[in-house]
Amino acid sequence: MSIQLLDESTINKIAAGEVIERPASIVKELTENAIDADASVITIEIRDGGISMIRVTDNGGGIPADEVKTAFLRHATSKIQRAEDILHVRSLGFRGEALASISAVSRIELITRQRDALTGIRYAAEGGKETVFEEVGAPGGTTVITRDLFFNTPVRRSFLKAAVTETAHVAALAEELALSHPEISIRFLANGQSRFHTSGNREVKDIIYQLYGREIASKLLPVSRTEQGFSVQGFIGRPEISRGSRALEHYCVNGRYIKSPLLAKAIEDGYGDRMMQHNFPFAVLFLETDPETVDVNVHPTKREVRFSDTQACYLFLRSAVEDALQRAELIRLSSLQEENKKKAAQSAALGRDARSQEALRAEARSQYKKPPEPFETQRLTEERKREAEEQALSLSSFLSAYGQRQINQSAKAESTGTS
Repeated sequence: MSIQLLDESTINKIAAGEVIERPASIVKELTENAIDADASVITIEIRDGGISMIRVTDNGGGIPADEVKTAFLRHATSKIQRAEDILHVRSLGFRGEALASISAVSRIELITRQRDALTGIRYAAEGGKETVFEEVGAPGGTTVITRDLFFNTPVRRSFLKAAVTETAHVAALAEELALSHPEISIRFLANGQSRFHTSGNREVKDIIYQLYGREIASKLLPVSRTEQGFSVQGFIGRPEISRGSRALEHYCVNGRYIKSPLLAKAIEDGYGDRMMQHNFPFAVLFLETDPETVDVNVHPTKREVRFSDTQACYLFLRSAVEDALQRAELIRLSSLQEENKKKAAQSAALGRDARSQEALRAEARSQYKKPPEPFETQRLTEERKREAEEQALSLSSFLSAYGQRQINQSAKAESTGTS
């Protein structure tokens, strides 16, 4: 086969294969665009796991009418202008492949209006080919709807999982977005049912409570540390709420939710022997550092990053986790000591009170004697009379015996003298 240049449609489908793996990939790209557009409210809605329909709506800045068509071209982006810009990029997206890749493998519709514009634009395409471009009335922001994912690549569609499985992947992604951007109100709906809705009040603990419940939210330890060009904020869980997988380890670098073996190891090593073997902690951490020390252009979906100084990053994060755990242990020990002191004081006070009450009862018993019943009075009188008579009789007998003894002694003395 001779070498030839591929047509644009084939090129787009190949590129889409790198970016769009499943419905969750589309949701990720569209929500990241919404975040980059300074949206404060994002609604994610899917049907049949996102295979039939995905709708992402935001209240961001919108797309200018004369740039809508350009946005659907490959490598069209407003995030960077030169290769050097990648070194200090702060936006979540920058490659300009999302809309082109999505439109190449689905039926897509976009409705957008800038905040200061009177009307919006509706654009639609199928398999990468434009079908509609018209002016419409629309709220401020952007809405993107995709239908029939992989309708023109049936082989790839056959590799999708069941709708329930795809829904679970989208739900996990929506939770990651909610945790990584607490300043944005995110609502997620699946098949018409609301799964969760965050308030956007910047309180990470509220989102953790909403997504994971009271058990985990009540056992969180704050993490805060800044040094050597790194800064980390967030929460880790107490060792007793560990799990058998890393599904509850969440961390962001410069606002980008990622998965990193380096950060995972730093967090787990920070727990040391506090964690049982093959168990993993709960963590929601936000790491900030100089963008020039982080390479975000190492993975097609931007889920991984590379640090210029991996050792410094590892040591910093491990120390931050260790300090949080040690501080919690000291606070807990101090609380136990204070609690023991309070219990000892309470016990001593109770003992004093018990002794005082017993003394009062004894005094009351001594002061108060119940008068005897009438028959008891008569019996006591008779007993006293009988005792008196016995005493008198005893005295009389004693005196009689004593007198007789004296007489006997006198008689014995006289008889002795006469003889």
